[in-house]
Amino acid sequence: MNSNLTPRLLVIGLVLVWAIWAIWPTIRYQGLSDAEKESMREEGTLEQIESRTIKQGLDLKGGMYIVLEVDLPTLMENLAINKDNKFNQSITSIRGQLTKTPDADFFTLFSSTSSDNNLKLSRYYYDYGSSNQDIITALGEESEDAINRVLEILQNRIDQFGVAEPTIQKQGSQRIIVELAGVQDSERARSLLESTALLEFFIVKDVNTTNEILVKIDQALKGDETIADVIESASVEEEEETKESNDQTVSVSELFGETEELSASSDSAVVDEEMFAERPFSSMLRNLGQAIGIPDKNVYAVKKILERPEVQEKLAAVGGTFLFSHKVEEYPLVDGTIEKMYSLYLLEDEAELTGGVVEEAKANLGPQGSTSAGQPIVNLTMNSDGARKWSIVTGSNVGRQVAIVLDKKVHMAPNIREKISGGGTLIEGFANINEAKDIAIVLRAGALPAPVDIIEERVVGPSLGADSIRRGTQSVLIGLGLVLIFMLIYYKVSGSIADFALIWNILLVLAVLASLQATLTLPGIAGLILTVGMSIDANVIIFERIREELRKGKTPRSAVEGGYNRALTTIIDANVTTLIASLVLWQFGTGPIRGFATVLFWGILISMFTAIFVTRTIFNLSTNRKNLSKLSI
Repeated sequence: MNSNLTPRLLVIGLVLVWAIWAIWPTIRYQGLSDAEKESMREEGTLEQIESRTIKQGLDLKGGMYIVLEVDLPTLMENLAINKDNKFNQSITSIRGQLTKTPDADFFTLFSSTSSDNNLKLSRYYYDYGSSNQDIITALGEESEDAINRVLEILQNRIDQFGVAEPTIQKQGSQRIIVELAGVQDSERARSLLESTALLEFFIVKDVNTTNEILVKIDQALKGDETIADVIESASVEEEEETKESNDQTVSVSELFGETEELSASSDSAVVDEEMFAERPFSSMLRNLGQAIGIPDKNVYAVKKILERPEVQEKLAAVGGTFLFSHKVEEYPLVDGTIEKMYSLYLLEDEAELTGGVVEEAKANLGPQGSTSAGQPIVNLTMNSDGARKWSIVTGSNVGRQVAIVLDKKVHMAPNIREKISGGGTLIEGFANINEAKDIAIVLRAGALPAPVDIIEERVVGPSLGADSIRRGTQSVLIGLGLVLIFMLIYYKVSGSIADFALIWNILLVLAVLASLQATLTLPGIAGLILTVGMSIDANVIIFERIREELRKGKTPRSAVEGGYNRALTTIIDANVTTLIASLVLWQFGTGPIRGFATVLFWGILISMFTAIFVTRTIFNLSTNRKNLSKLSI
């Protein structure tokens, strides 16, 4: 063997060893059964293998495709101060216009509506400028910053959620596209994305104050003819009505004089017939001791009553607000039946503390010996300022309830037994450990600066992903097979050298993707097929130049050397231009486009390596034989 070839062969050998090492975890992972994967997950060894495999995108693995829209009207409401009916009506009008024309620009509508209603924006946004135009411009910049922070927070939440290579990108001025490959629990993912993570601590008003406000609400509603007359005309055709029960079903639409269509669950409410005439609001509630119970059938009606101006006036007078519990629970009745109910709490108007003081949030199971033993909990650690305030709040309210409120829903309302120092507390009442983990994630990642709504959602099933993999694999194999056959027929033995380089090319591309922990998508498979063509193209150029040299009567060795030298410039020029295009696609593209660009970029580089370095080494090994007089090409 020529000693000059030794370094070349050493490089090729090292590259081959690295490629096998890089791609082996993917091969091993694909060969594992579901039972083996579960066993290895319990042992803690599966994660190490998964981290080194080629990731599969949404179109190959299945998962969720979600389009979120930032609620700009609500953001503007949150930023405004001194809001009045005129302002609220303007925002309501804009919401209606956006419903009819979803693609309309919010700030254009905001500007025109403010002008039409003679709304002086400096009254509500004096920190943002003096003229309406200056304020609109400043609010636009504020919303842009809020959306960027939403993107960052969602990225942090999803990273902690454990999704491999999620795609999160901005679309237009207020929409965000999220692709979560491998996620099938749509409800959990939806809750994680939409949660604003607004954590607040409220003191619960005492029982006497709560009872007094209920009496005042009943008195305010008693004179309402719609409320008073509905019991007379309500349907009493319940399938399982008993003589012992005074409960009766009433029509919610009739109760409030509504004409819009309601769902079956919200169009009826259960009330105590004997109480309804005198106590129209209290008759919809149940006494749960420290809390007020609301049958799940009555929730809609209770919310509608609490929204009425006369009720809000009574609440403002006592400085209180009503909030619901975050989930429905089952309560046994005297007759042995079970009734599903939410809890209703009367809280102080102002929160004593917010989630901004939380430094750490961890999901755990309650320790043995505690009231929450074995139950999922979230431990909160507060900063020094939060610990100080929490100590004051708990110290001055011993014996009272403190409501832990997340996103305007009460998660728990324990009694304060003693002053709590150190800033540590916990949240309990979760259905399972996953719910506790998700709450901990949103608390750690931070609150969304603006609310978001899901306007589009698609779930790609694993079967569709498997079909995409099957079809993509078929495409690669068919394309590869046709190219291999063509090269063998047209270029004979030299064609087999090109085929070897081509297989090398694919192996190295997959090894690079595994090393980069890149995500393979359908466009990525298309890039792989294109790489096959580009790799063969380089070899075709070289082989044609070698044929030209042979026609001039040169020896095989000289022809090979001359052919490679003449083809080198052409190959580099052609591939560099493609490399530049792939870099542009990667820089300015998003999601699958970036995946395509990544595969194409590395495919081109590797094809140049295999065509110029690997195949030439093989040709040099062949032509170094002294008696070689003819080249099969």
